[in-house]
Amino acid sequence: MRSFEKESLGLFPTPMYRLPNISRELGTNVWIKRDDLCGVALGGNKVRKLEYLLHEAKTQGYDLVMTTGQAQSNHAMLTAACALRMGMDCILVLKKRGVTARKGNQILNHLMGVEVRYMDTDSYEEIYQEMDRIGQEMGRRVYKIPCGGSNALGSLGYIDCMKEIADSGCRFDHLVCACGSGGTAAGCVLGAKIHLPGTQVMCSMVDNDPFDVIVPKLMKEAADLLEIDVDIPVPDLLDMCGPGYSIPSEEGNEAIGMMLKLEGIVLDTCYTGKAFAGLVRRAREGYYKPEDQVLFVHTGGAGGLFAQDWEKK
Repeated sequence: MRSFEKESLGLFPTPMYRLPNISRELGTNVWIKRDDLCGVALGGNKVRKLEYLLHEAKTQGYDLVMTTGQAQSNHAMLTAACALRMGMDCILVLKKRGVTARKGNQILNHLMGVEVRYMDTDSYEEIYQEMDRIGQEMGRRVYKIPCGGSNALGSLGYIDCMKEIADSGCRFDHLVCACGSGGTAAGCVLGAKIHLPGTQVMCSMVDNDPFDVIVPKLMKEAADLLEIDVDIPVPDLLDMCGPGYSIPSEEGNEAIGMMLKLEGIVLDTCYTGKAFAGLVRRAREGYYKPEDQVLFVHTGGAGGLFAQDWEKK
């Protein structure tokens, strides 16, 4: 299997432990992988991806990074934090969707002094064209990182995570992660196939994109990068989007409250609350046996929690 160099940006391995109160509540053994504690800003899954992506940017001579997402994008904030730490400039070209006020992740972007530009569009193609235009205007080459860092190279970060879990000596019957742009899900499913045989991965979809196409495509591209011959698994996708991407759901909010009340761990309304709600739903439906070991991957995103207007909820 081919190896790729990467930056050392996060504090890995991240903590992993059993949640006794949640386990008692749900009638099975629930564990958590704390990628929210990876040591950059408020943490999260994007750091593993950025270790590969920003290393490529640096080695190819780029000093200006741009990425995109919605207004409260955790990925965008973490890209800025990591790029600035590496001495690169960063401009965020975000969709004018969600909370654009100086709340949540936008507070962190402001404190970092990162330039944020908004586009009133739903087309990422238009945003990437605008990035090219900005780069030409500035006379600089732009390293463009896709939404969520979700390409084949970025997906390697979660193949690493699955190896990290395997190297711990722990074995799990099930693993649950969020699926918002596809890269983390692809890395988890393919990484489990390689490093955690026997572990079933369920991906809680928090957006309504065609992940049945996106995730296998990313897995195939990642496998090609690694130069491995492996059957691409069919991902187990559970629709947890609710009223829409980045819009809180009742089921997700209940899961956030359960995790905070029983274990003192903060989830968010966009990703991890809905992802954990998928685990709760399956547990309530009897999908997991009492003796099963179920691992929830906490992919971060807490900043966005503080952009919501809870007076209206």
